Amino acid sequence: MASLELPIFPLGVVLFPGTPQLLHIFEPRYRQMLADCLESGRPFGLSYVKGGEVEDPAPPPGAVGCSAVVRQSRLLPDGRSNVVAEGEQRYVLREYLDTDLPYRVARVEPFDDDDDTDSPQSVEAASELRTQFARFAAGMETLNDRTSDQPSLSRDPKQLSFQVSAALEVDAEVKVELLGLRSTLQRLFHLNRILRPLNEELVRRVEVHVRARTNGRGGATRDVVRGQ
Repeated sequence: MASLELPIFPLGVVLFPGTPQLLHIFEPRYRQMLADCLESGRPFGLSYVKGGEVEDPAPPPGAVGCSAVVRQSRLLPDGRSNVVAEGEQRYVLREYLDTDLPYRVARVEPFDDDDDTDSPQSVEAASELRTQFARFAAGMETLNDRTSDQPSLSRDPKQLSFQVSAALEVDAEVKVELLGLRSTLQRLFHLNRILRPLNEELVRRVEVHVRARTNGRGGATRDVVRGQ
């Protein structure tokens, strides 16, 4: 794919293609970036940085990120904005460009998965992932005593892998690894490896939670996570 020039928004979150991300824009330079993107209709690049180590962290050349398009933007009276962005293309950051803009601009190289996303192996792994994630979501709802509005999972194995990657509460470094994988099948395998032990642990946590809530009377709690 041809390289692109993108404004870079460094943030401590990992964005995946086709998934939404709520953003609160308050720094003056990124207010300007948002205004420029809205005026031109162009995306910006959201790149993960680990905060707290340096005052103005910047993703290094070679880092992966995801371009983002603004779907909704609400300007607040003090100049800040609440934004709903959606991931588009993954990229590798190649180099920063010299500009007179207050925010960073970089040349990035978009990439996509190299394998056949509709292969029998990918379809089978995606089926398992839908089951594993449904169990996980049901267990978390029980554990938190609430019903969440879970998005409909895509039937496309690649997009499904992005949806689950975005939804899982795992370390950001794990999400960066998932974002950088160029194989749908490998990403599906990786997600299933993450969810299997999470679901087993969730079964135990749900059992304790339900037992405490029911004053020790118990119940068919294992079925919540097992999806039975």
